[in-house]
Amino acid sequence: MKITSKRPVAFVLTATNHGSMLVNRNDFHTTPNGGYGVGYQLFKNSSFDPFEIDFALQLLEIRKSQYGEGVVAIDCGANIGAHTVEWAKLMYGWGEVLAIEAQERVFYALAGNITMNNCFNARAIWAAVGAENGEIGVPVPDYLSPSSFGSLEIRKRASNEFIGQAIDYDKPQVTRLMTIDSLGLARVDFIKIDIEGMELEALLGAAETIRRCLPSLLIEKIKSDEDRLSEMLIAWGYQLFPLGLNILAVHSSDPLAKEIKVA
Repeated sequence: MKITSKRPVAFVLTATNHGSMLVNRNDFHTTPNGGYGVGYQLFKNSSFDPFEIDFALQLLEIRKSQYGEGVVAIDCGANIGAHTVEWAKLMYGWGEVLAIEAQERVFYALAGNITMNNCFNARAIWAAVGAENGEIGVPVPDYLSPSSFGSLEIRKRASNEFIGQAIDYDKPQVTRLMTIDSLGLARVDFIKIDIEGMELEALLGAAETIRRCLPSLLIEKIKSDEDRLSEMLIAWGYQLFPLGLNILAVHSSDPLAKEIKVA
């Protein structure tokens, strides 16, 4: 059989500082102020947000030193797994990672990157994280068109970010919606939440886990109501530290709260 049909290529295997990774070569959006996107960073610099990843790795090591082995970290909005893979490699033998991603095609790359890098202590879950369990419609972008796919917002709003292409919210893909509390984890040490405006919902759906486990939290704030996020976290006994586009929250009972210094 002679194959003559032409098919465009989006996902490619490339070498990065995080290991070999499946990356969408169209994962970038350029503006007059420069470009951005997970793929943009990986193809330009071989790394994705190295300061943020290094900071997370330090937090994981501190949790191990303070509370012992068995560290559990949750990566909400894991994308293709740059954080997940680095966390899992660091914690081999003493910790595990749960990586959650809502976009199906991006999830496939996440699972592949976990597998290719032999991260047997990491597990990928295809779902959106929110305040309740059920289903949610996730818009499906054109992965063959240059865009910052990690910037895709599930909820339609008047102020949705332009990621490089217009997004059709009228034909979403039905996807699992889950709470962190529904995982029923006995221990949680660290939660990263980067889910494009649904951060507050994710926190509400993790309230019991956070109250019980008092994990450190790294929460993107740029598309959420920062005042509401801060009020909720402070009411839960957390101290807040600015960290670029994120809020770092450490419970006041955690020894780290008295020692941490961030720029």
